[in-house]
Amino acid sequence: MAEQYRADVLVSCLHDRAPDLLPALQKEVEQRGLAGEVRVVEAGCRGFCSLGPVLLIEPEGTFYVGVQAADVPELVEETLVKGRVVERLTYREPTTRKRIPRYEDIPFHRQQQRIVLRHCGLINPTSIEEYIAVGGYQALGKVLSEMTPEQVIEEVKKSGLRGRGGAGFPTGRKWEAARKARGDIKYIVVNGDEGDPNCFMDRALMEADPHSILEGAIIAAYAVGAHHGFFYIPFEHTLSVKNVRTAIEQAREYGLLGNDILGSGFDFDVEIRIGAHCFVGGESTAVMAAVEGRASEPRSKYVHTTEKGVYNRPSCLNNVKTLSIVPEIILRGADWYASIGTEKSKGTTVFSLAGKINNVGLVEVPMGITPRELVFDIGGGIPAKRKFKALQIGGPSGGFLPESLMDMPMDYETLDQAGAMMGTGGVIIADDHTCLIDTVKYFLEFLQEESCGKCTPCREGLPIMHAILTRFTKGEGSVADLEVLESLARSIKVTSLCGLGKSAPNPVLSTLRYFRDEYLAHIEQKKCPAGVCKALVTFVINDNCTGCAACVRKCPQNAISGELKQPHTCLLYTSDAADDLLCVDLGGRR
Repeated sequence: MAEQYRADVLVSCLHDRAPDLLPALQKEVEQRGLAGEVRVVEAGCRGFCSLGPVLLIEPEGTFYVGVQAADVPELVEETLVKGRVVERLTYREPTTRKRIPRYEDIPFHRQQQRIVLRHCGLINPTSIEEYIAVGGYQALGKVLSEMTPEQVIEEVKKSGLRGRGGAGFPTGRKWEAARKARGDIKYIVVNGDEGDPNCFMDRALMEADPHSILEGAIIAAYAVGAHHGFFYIPFEHTLSVKNVRTAIEQAREYGLLGNDILGSGFDFDVEIRIGAHCFVGGESTAVMAAVEGRASEPRSKYVHTTEKGVYNRPSCLNNVKTLSIVPEIILRGADWYASIGTEKSKGTTVFSLAGKINNVGLVEVPMGITPRELVFDIGGGIPAKRKFKALQIGGPSGGFLPESLMDMPMDYETLDQAGAMMGTGGVIIADDHTCLIDTVKYFLEFLQEESCGKCTPCREGLPIMHAILTRFTKGEGSVADLEVLESLARSIKVTSLCGLGKSAPNPVLSTLRYFRDEYLAHIEQKKCPAGVCKALVTFVINDNCTGCAACVRKCPQNAISGELKQPHTCLLYTSDAADDLLCVDLGGRR
């Protein structure tokens, strides 16, 4: 916080929810004569997605959620003028219902360890001065003045940093391979593509802290001997493009990009390449094809991209989260970073929590955290007192983990052994009202649409698996179909060309491994245990009907009849009528 201000009001998570909130705050502060004392800043994403817009008032640390323009006069009067907390705007803990006014005391934040997200929501992302004020570009200065490229690579290798884009390949080894690759021209490629549904970590980081990514990219370029780079971002992420472009322009003005950076003799510059948003587009060779202006299609990797990548020249691609960590490793040391996490999975990882969980949003935690800690301690548990059923991790091609694995460590190796994967960190929680067969069908529908169609196993195999799952949800499948599904999934996993196809069967294989009973219920009993698959559910009025007629008023199909204060009746329907009639939760179920 700048010295002349006694308070900073940091506004986050606007995203069109309350476009008039920031102007209202600025106007109210000015009208009350507080403009010289209080600074209002639109900061980046804080991760509390389900509660936005949110306000953090520093230095007191008062935190408000769901703030609207109508709340501004009371907020300014009570908090900024009188120093009192507006309790109704504070965070309410989901289980205890206790109000928590200070940000540092909220379990969602208190149990995180923020390295990637260290500046998110705390600084103005469009101000290089604020980034420098919190230590930005010090690591770059240290690298260019005190370290050789080989020393930088060795420090990153020693830290154990692995790529955060999904594959988890050791970053130092990739940099070393790129440095040793033959060729006078080499490229750095910054991967800002993020195609997983329910994943928004990369976008949030680019919006909230673009300079940390840029600093990491310049350090990477110095290490591998590259003098030009490409920052790849999907065109839909308009705010990411805007803030990254601003960061690049500011870095050039400050002599941190271009020729003779900081008087070191090292030259490096970067340009933004905007591409189409697609799931397979985040694959490394697909990104490089897009950078060249071609369709985002992957290719075989018998020749590594560190040898022949963009324009057939040595290219080193890193995810935005990976690069944002690098400055901290340089400043705080490899030993510090290696002390966090597990033996083989070092540091922290960012998860996006979605689905049936109270605290939807972004969290950064040490590698090795358990699903139980993630879901119940940080995520706030399951809404509406429902029962936890499964955790799906790794995006649409990730695996489902049952309650029996809630205490296993979440790291690359353990998740792989369990039939899941870390992926980009997308986590979806399912409760006991979630049909996993229907959910897997949804993921396969997404994956077959996103497949580039270049290889036969993925192009032809995914639609077949989807068709089998569709039959299950309609009560038309057989045990023989189940055997075909499992065999086909294993074949696709082995024979597909790229990571999309190889990982696409994970949702099927993991649910067959841990939730086979649910498949058999759909096949043998013609029953959906979760009550989701319409063709397998019959709705009736239960025996406790008092004739209150509430269901009559709500039924969209007018299928309920009866006299007032007398038991009512509901039209029973079979699978043939399922598409024409849906009376969900109006009477008894099943």
